[in-house]
Amino acid sequence: MSDRLIIFDTTLRDGEQAPGIALSPDDKVAIAHQLARLQVDVVEAGFAASSPGDFTAVQRIAREVRGPKIASLARTHPGDIDKAAEALKDAAERRIHVFISTSAIHMESMLRMTESEVLKAIVESVKRAKSYCDDVEFSPQDATRTNPDFVIATCQAAVKAGATTINIPDTVGYAMPADFVDLMKRVYNEVRGGNEDVVVSTHCHNDLGMAVANSLSAIHAGARQIEGAINGIGERAGNTSTEEIIMAVKTREDYFGVEIGADTTQIVETSRLVARLTGYPVQYNKAVVGRNAFAHESGIHQHGVLRDRLTYEIMDPEAVGHRSMIVLGKHSGRAAFADALYKMEITLDDEEFSRAFVRFKELADRKGEIGEEGLRAIVAAQAGIELGRFQLVGIHLSGGDHEVPTAVVSLRHGEETSQFEASGDGMVNAAFVAIQDAFGIPATLLDYRVSPLTSGADAMAEVNVIVQVGADTYSGRGVSTDVVEGSAQAIVAALNKADNSGMTAETAE
Repeated sequence: MSDRLIIFDTTLRDGEQAPGIALSPDDKVAIAHQLARLQVDVVEAGFAASSPGDFTAVQRIAREVRGPKIASLARTHPGDIDKAAEALKDAAERRIHVFISTSAIHMESMLRMTESEVLKAIVESVKRAKSYCDDVEFSPQDATRTNPDFVIATCQAAVKAGATTINIPDTVGYAMPADFVDLMKRVYNEVRGGNEDVVVSTHCHNDLGMAVANSLSAIHAGARQIEGAINGIGERAGNTSTEEIIMAVKTREDYFGVEIGADTTQIVETSRLVARLTGYPVQYNKAVVGRNAFAHESGIHQHGVLRDRLTYEIMDPEAVGHRSMIVLGKHSGRAAFADALYKMEITLDDEEFSRAFVRFKELADRKGEIGEEGLRAIVAAQAGIELGRFQLVGIHLSGGDHEVPTAVVSLRHGEETSQFEASGDGMVNAAFVAIQDAFGIPATLLDYRVSPLTSGADAMAEVNVIVQVGADTYSGRGVSTDVVEGSAQAIVAALNKADNSGMTAETAE
């Protein structure tokens, strides 16, 4: 058996299922291209049969992205498999990933099927998928709460029908490493056996914080594919973190004894892109990609690192795409700004560059110096703006302990600037109501997060919002030294997306 570990990334399928995330086809294609630069082996582009938008995204990724194998999820329903095959037909390399629940609670409460009926569905669906492509993956959903003997029976039936990858999902994050290894050993020995054409895989969730531990433990039990999502996003507490798996195997090659083909220098850029497009921030102490992953506060640690980085760093920051801090100020010009972006490997078109530079100068006048985190946030907020009917010009606020908070928001529409006034429970709420009135679209603020980028009384902050309009959700981002201004920027960005998608007061109802 090869000692190559296959990295299967499901950011665009399971990762997107995290509450509040709604990636557009353009967003998905952008992430897929970055995953190709990261050189993951398989990109699960989506669940083609789940919606027209997902079908379009899978189809575009299959057509436009080269490098990784492109996969689509499908239930054992014939229609799902046909949709997956149709969406994937233009991929250079493709895979259909078939699944069905196998635990007693799922079969009784969800499927209303017997074990024999499930086995029949597995055989028929894998054969159908095999008629479209040679590479077929099978997953017994909720495997870790399924009778182990039945897990083996379902996997054996799938292999006999033509499956080439057998994936064992810890769907609800129930497993412990020792138990999971025991199950994986059985699958490796009793399902794969001596068949070198079959790859054993894992797909672990993080409900008990064990996703990465369970996945890595399975390598010693014979697993040669691990499924994960960038930043660990996904249902409930999320998935196995793709970047943590990559760096654990790279850093401890002596322990795991397997090789991976990923370009680790693309990890941080991939993490930032996913965070920006999903609206899900990365926690500061997140392993590998967090802001503090290579920060040292303790004097003892600082002293050690200054003498020799290896005293307290088991990974080279540059190996994952972290770079030295870059600081610019209010006196910096376009050339210095462009040079800083070049060193951070950020490429913008002329319009995006101009917007980002203008915003940088506005904030530098208030803040004085802006470091790399601030620069990245400014660029992401400006480059990510979806131009629409309105652009924020300014905001005037009034209120106090005995006065109802009021916001007067100035918005530019073409060559004209209009003002919209509203009151609310607080300054941010008043701004939201005024902007919502300007667009004429009823919206609900689902998620609102403020993340400081710098410290001090003049700190810059990044504001991320997710709004719901009708049945759809839209994300927006703003960066400012003023939280209400940053909030208004984010809300305008989100509602421009809704407006551009054709949402109106009537369609949103």
